[in-house]
Amino acid sequence: MTAETDPVRAEGPSVVTDGDEGAKLLVLDPAGEGKHGELPATWRPLAARRQVIWCRLPVDGALSQAEDVLADAAPDGPSIDLVAAGEAAGDALRLAERHPGAASHVLLVDPVPDEASELADRVRSAGTAVDVLPHSTGEPYNRVPPPLTLGHPDVVAGITKILGDV
Repeated sequence: MTAETDPVRAEGPSVVTDGDEGAKLLVLDPAGEGKHGELPATWRPLAARRQVIWCRLPVDGALSQAEDVLADAAPDGPSIDLVAAGEAAGDALRLAERHPGAASHVLLVDPVPDEASELADRVRSAGTAVDVLPHSTGEPYNRVPPPLTLGHPDVVAGITKILGDV
């Protein structure tokens, strides 16, 4: 998280949770969506099949709560898939590395490349799948500059395709 956190994004809950109690999607959101305590509307189909734990990184304590979710994961418990965008990709990979076997997948949207590649290789070698989802190309025809927000429909479609359960 950068020291230049937008004070508006830092308002609201540090974590927003919705969905079933089965398999989990642990989301590290650097943009701080969900300020009013609700998931982005595009995530409703995912929350219908999984418990979504949306950690709003601009809010103090969100990253430590994500750490707690992985630390408390039981080997025979529900699967946990970790999702992160942009600068939060490194945080997601470090969490997966500190808790080997706790996350089944780490799904990255527009990760910061310098930080993510070597770390992703270490996480993969420990047995956790690491995938990069559809991302913003930054081309002039693409109106959304990188990183895509986690609420973007292309992100939800990518998660759905990779996990194959929604």
